[in-house]
Amino acid sequence: MAKKVLMIGWHPTVVDYAKYPGLTSEKLESALRADERRLNEEGYEASIGFIFDGDTATDQLTENLKESAYDVILIGAGVRKDDDHFLIFENLINVVHQHAPNARIAFNTGPTDSHAAVRRWT
Repeated sequence: MAKKVLMIGWHPTVVDYAKYPGLTSEKLESALRADERRLNEEGYEASIGFIFDGDTATDQLTENLKESAYDVILIGAGVRKDDDHFLIFENLINVVHQHAPNARIAFNTGPTDSHAAVRRWT
């Protein structure tokens, strides 16, 4: 049975690209989708759960976790490494802990190495 993976991160349309010189909405989405495809090609059942703002992020993640059980939940660097989002990150971790206590938690360093982060935990 394929390991189920949920990759959580900002939707490319809501990212503050001033913080990431050279990155665009198109480049970000392309990189994330490439990692999603690569994981699926490697036999995982991977999907992306985009979040749109801090006010709804935990509700969006909770809904994703109620719909399916996941083996690995990856929280993206755009949420985790940006000090402006540390409270959102903290809340997301607690949602995972509450609704998916058996899932492994993984972190990428950017939009191109999610597959490596997932593989570390499977």
